[in-house]
Amino acid sequence: PLKSVFNLSSHFKSVPSSFRGSIHASHDLVHLSRGGKRLQEGPKLWLLSHHCAGGPLTVTDANLCLGRLLPDYFPKIFGATEDQPLWREGALRGFQKMVDFLSSQSQRDQDKGPSQSQMTLEEVALGFIRVANESMCRPIRALTQAKGHDTSRHVLACFGGAGGQHACAIARSLGMKTVFIHRFGGVLSAYGLALADVVHESQEPCSAMYGAASFPLLDQRIAALEEQCVDALLTQGFHRSQIETEAFLHMRYERTDCALMCSASGRPARQDADSSRHGDFRATFTSRYMKEFGFVIPDRPIMVDDIRVRGCGRSGISSQHSTRPNVCSPNVETQVKCYFDDGYLDTAVYLLEELSCDHTIAGPAIIIDKNSTILIEPDCSAAITEHGNVRITVGKGKVRAIGSELNTVQLSIFSHRFMSIAEQMGRILQRAAISTNIKERLDFSCALFGQDGGLVSNAPHIPVHLGAMQETVQFQMRHLGTELKENDVILSNHPSAGGSHLPDLTVITPVFRKGVARPVFFVASRGHHADIGGTTPGSMPPHSKSLQEEGAVFISFKLVKDGVFQEEAVTQALMAPAQVPGSSGTRNLHDNLSDLRAQVAANQKGIQLVNELIDEYGLEVVQAYMAHIQVNAEISVKEMLREFAQRRGQSVGQLEVCAEDFMDDGTPIRLRVNIDPAQGSAVFDFTDTGPEVYGNCNAPRAITLSALIYCLRCMVGQEIPLNQGCLAPVRVVLPKGSILDPASEAAVVGGNVLTSQRIVDVIFKAFRVCAASQGCMNNVTFGNECVGYYETVAGGSGAGPHWEGRGGVHTHMTNTRITDPEILEKRYPVVLKRFELKPGSGGKGRQRGGDGVIRELLFRERVVLSVLSERRAFRPYGLNGGEAGAAGLNLLIRQDGRSINLGAKTSVAVSPGDTFQLQTPGGGGWGPPGDGMGQREVPPGCVPESRRPQAGFVERGSVFEYRQLQESV
Repeated sequence: PLKSVFNLSSHFKSVPSSFRGSIHASHDLVHLSRGGKRLQEGPKLWLLSHHCAGGPLTVTDANLCLGRLLPDYFPKIFGATEDQPLWREGALRGFQKMVDFLSSQSQRDQDKGPSQSQMTLEEVALGFIRVANESMCRPIRALTQAKGHDTSRHVLACFGGAGGQHACAIARSLGMKTVFIHRFGGVLSAYGLALADVVHESQEPCSAMYGAASFPLLDQRIAALEEQCVDALLTQGFHRSQIETEAFLHMRYERTDCALMCSASGRPARQDADSSRHGDFRATFTSRYMKEFGFVIPDRPIMVDDIRVRGCGRSGISSQHSTRPNVCSPNVETQVKCYFDDGYLDTAVYLLEELSCDHTIAGPAIIIDKNSTILIEPDCSAAITEHGNVRITVGKGKVRAIGSELNTVQLSIFSHRFMSIAEQMGRILQRAAISTNIKERLDFSCALFGQDGGLVSNAPHIPVHLGAMQETVQFQMRHLGTELKENDVILSNHPSAGGSHLPDLTVITPVFRKGVARPVFFVASRGHHADIGGTTPGSMPPHSKSLQEEGAVFISFKLVKDGVFQEEAVTQALMAPAQVPGSSGTRNLHDNLSDLRAQVAANQKGIQLVNELIDEYGLEVVQAYMAHIQVNAEISVKEMLREFAQRRGQSVGQLEVCAEDFMDDGTPIRLRVNIDPAQGSAVFDFTDTGPEVYGNCNAPRAITLSALIYCLRCMVGQEIPLNQGCLAPVRVVLPKGSILDPASEAAVVGGNVLTSQRIVDVIFKAFRVCAASQGCMNNVTFGNECVGYYETVAGGSGAGPHWEGRGGVHTHMTNTRITDPEILEKRYPVVLKRFELKPGSGGKGRQRGGDGVIRELLFRERVVLSVLSERRAFRPYGLNGGEAGAAGLNLLIRQDGRSINLGAKTSVAVSPGDTFQLQTPGGGGWGPPGDGMGQREVPPGCVPESRRPQAGFVERGSVFEYRQLQESV
């Protein structure tokens, strides 16, 4: 049955019935990464096959070169006069240039990475299609995992003109056995609009606890909303017999933010008075919650936030179309040569309009409709249904033997697969976690590490976590050695063990294979826990002077030993800070334990996925491509360093650049970078940086490495996985005892969230990439014996040579959400009075810096407010004549109107009626204000204006005409 379907269109929309995502790849640009080591796909631009000479190659060009698109059956709508066919010769010419380029790259210096065999034109074109397919599979896997679906148990529904060209390959990669293509798949959206029923929805807020006491109210309001929907549809001409209604409740567990819209369809009211008379909504909610998040909370009340009723007026138009059987064999329109894994194969071409419901088409074959082309790959077969639709049965296909030597196509495919593993780990962690910090604020990261503990790939989570996690994994390898056993899981957060700050708990799982004595790879997840004890609620004390004041400490703790979760031992460790005078153990043990279990589950998912990859390709191949991907990142960083040196006029000898900035207490962070263009290497020397501080802005070594790897990845300016290879051409010098390499007992909670941002500012200043961003995460914590809350607040980003800074955004080392105002006010004793941009706080310049924000919280109870911030004294710098952004300000406005400057770091008791006003810093400007002329310096990773595509494309076509019509109303 087609109950669970994923849709694949020319814009490749992957949608199970409960959610929608868009994966666009029909005309995506295809190109080589820096150094020609990896194939990539990018944004939609020109197509060579469309008579736009000189444009970049696209996936459409690749399909054309391989014989999968037939110009004779394609509309002649291209070229300047819009009457030209697809231009196959142009596509072939473009791919030949790429083949020649790849050949020249393979003959370059061998020190730039592993060599590879020369590829033919067809292999390059097919390689790009494989990469495009894998890039589409990645978000499908991530989205389905987020909702608890297994792709292999679904049918792939394909629509749009280009979807049918890729459907078989994508279904096979996702483990799907069936593809379904509607007979009007090429114009299915328009066809659906013509047949669509008319829907009217009525909704109102509720805020009631689901239970017997609220059932009369719920039933009454549902009945009233049903009447509204029926009346609205009757006025549109529908008869009452054509109208159906369905009730929904927006439900969530108390003290959680994740609400699900639940219908009681198929779940009639229970006789024991434990449900509304409109159905058993509780059963629907618990079933969906278990499926999406992997657990339920049996003892917690369920809240109803909204009531919705959907009224549907049935159009009554039948969309069924029957085809008559034809005892004759299907008519072959023509025979062509198409390129597949086995080379060129004879491929029959059929016209869909000539096929009948008793016809079965064996692959390889092409089925052409007026608006789409469907490719039936070898080992697949297509059957025409009684309604004229196409159902494709997908075979396993021929298993390709992949060796451990570098292959450009496989390098890109493995890059996507490794990234997908980390993304799916993140989805599992988010689903299974219970705390607001992980589930809603997304303050977590997941990554995959090689057998040496080096970072291979990560999901785009929190930058400050990712570089540091590598240090944590490698510390455990050194510390435990042979004590690392199968079915063990390690917990760590200590700064000397690669930790960032104590609330960030890292869970590491070594992975063993049969017959291999040592771990073959590692997976790890790091999540910010809302409280792990310490002197203040939230474990972010602004005035901590030692590590012991900041909460529970784990250097190398076996969270799971021999497959058993060590709940008693970890509970004792989390409560241990209570032994420190003035401190408390964790204030939310239940959430700590639940989130740690979620991290273990996320790691287990990563293990499963990598083992599947090893089963498919073999351990030697997977480990080889882990190394190849790191080498690719190394090459990219080397090329970036060489290009930077050349722009500064230094092609031989050493190039030295310097920069410095200051923390608000005056501590300098000084950087001297010595670049060797010949080797493509650099030394980042922080020798003159200030000493360890008597406070908590000390940054462990892992934080500096995280900031550096993030900056290098940004300056590369192309899509490469952030991994250990970025640091390979770089040597880092950190003075012992400095603020960037403090003693093991030093307080560090502010170093992770504040000093890390200043390190980024200093590195970008040295390379003159952009002006300073707000340079702070604006950490706000408040709580009492009943509640605890933590948030980071956005500010302005720095301007660059050809972009203005953005206002009100998180920048650089942070990447979290903020709690919704409705949730904040409902769950915590505060009222959000203001949350707006602060106009004029961005630095002036040819390109303006982004504005900071103003956020005001009115307190309704007595709580302790803690603020941990920076850039209150030293403003975010501007570059190339641009002005600095405005400094931040923390004000406490007492109930009687008295305003008090709290300073950058403080903890203060507040009373009902008091207001905290947070003004976050703006970003620095770039270039002299009012100067719009002159040559602009181009930083690493940016495209010079002379090389950017020139304007000149004249818009036309149905989409353009539709938009013009809309804009003229």
